[in-house]
Amino acid sequence: MRAFFNLAVAVATAFVAQTIAAPIVATPGSKMDLVITDKNTLNSTHIPVIKSGQRVQSNALKISLVNNFGGGKLNVYVSGKDTNGANIMLSANGSWYYPDPAGSKVPVAVKGNVALPMKAKGQTTEFTLPDYISSGRIWIAEGNLQFFAVVDGNGQVQLVEPSAANPSDPSAAVNWGFVELTNTEKGGIYANISFVDFVGLVMGMTLKLGSGETQTVKGLQGNAISSICSDLKTQAAADGQPWDKLCITDSKGKPLRVLAPNLYLSIDPTAMSTYYNDYINKVWTKYTSQDLTINTQAAAGNVTCRASGNKMSCKGDNRAYPKPTMIDIWGCNSGPFGIQDGDNDVHRAVVPRLCAAFFRSTLLLDGGNLQPGLGQDKYYTTSPTSHYGRIVHKYETDNKGYAFSYDDVNPDGQNSAGVVAGLNPNTLQLAVGGFTS
Repeated sequence: MRAFFNLAVAVATAFVAQTIAAPIVATPGSKMDLVITDKNTLNSTHIPVIKSGQRVQSNALKISLVNNFGGGKLNVYVSGKDTNGANIMLSANGSWYYPDPAGSKVPVAVKGNVALPMKAKGQTTEFTLPDYISSGRIWIAEGNLQFFAVVDGNGQVQLVEPSAANPSDPSAAVNWGFVELTNTEKGGIYANISFVDFVGLVMGMTLKLGSGETQTVKGLQGNAISSICSDLKTQAAADGQPWDKLCITDSKGKPLRVLAPNLYLSIDPTAMSTYYNDYINKVWTKYTSQDLTINTQAAAGNVTCRASGNKMSCKGDNRAYPKPTMIDIWGCNSGPFGIQDGDNDVHRAVVPRLCAAFFRSTLLLDGGNLQPGLGQDKYYTTSPTSHYGRIVHKYETDNKGYAFSYDDVNPDGQNSAGVVAGLNPNTLQLAVGGFTS
């Protein structure tokens, strides 16, 4: 497995050298071009007792897909983990399929019948998930996606999913997207439209609960990918930053997907490396002489914070926050925003709210000394900021959908996150290609 990972690193390094100065074009390769990271793998420590083809009907959830897409033939794939933590995909006969690399440390293509064809435009396709699922994704693809299974160096089975960031991935030239899904016995369903890593094939969703309640997230406009790429190109021309490089095209120049900045940095770690430096220093200067108040929106109430030297400390917090870097701000999971075992409730509440304030650039605005306090109309209104987040939200039909991992941080009564959730779900319906009105 080590040799395979070394090959992946070599491929990624060569890719960086040839693309930093040029638009990224999808040029799909073979399994030897896979780049395996935590962004495109599911790990399983459990060897399933249930055999593929055996039905388990303990909790049926209906998935309904309305085809509003104006392109080619669509296929559906479902991946995730079963109740025992084993990697699964949904097979055409309605049962779980367990990808098995048979001990191979080199990726083995998933050969099961896991591509579920969708009906033509204007028609609805329905199927049922046979049981609970966690870490799930419902993939929609204009064409065929390729999945692989492999045993890693720790003896764990990994499901290798298509990678949005690797233009040599075997599925790179396919137009695809997904909805994230977890449905458990105790927690019920949680599904979201996520643009944390990239924007792909447009979808919206509606959840119907057993109680009769209906929740809807409309997602992006149907032509959003081209529009987002156009706006990013305009932004790049305005400030000289490589926003236009976030777009991946096919060989004919047609936009396929848009990478989030945190994912693009895995390709070119030096891009925009000093972009936030002045802003971070100004934040530190401001909150050295006055309080930054974090509304934890929980039992801790309002927590006051002050900067001193290179760290910011908050009352009741178990540890301080060093100055963030640009990578920390866009990823929200490293440096000061990395949550550790043992962190107390105050720290776990401050991290998402502090990172959201940096990501949306609201800390220096009037009223920015209370987070979250300013409404959505104040997000991304000053530079530097995440113009990816700004532009993605611009083309959301109802301004809902995660543009970063803590987009669910908002003042009470507001919601920027594209989430549907509840107990006893009945049907999750996806509008593929977006809502028609």
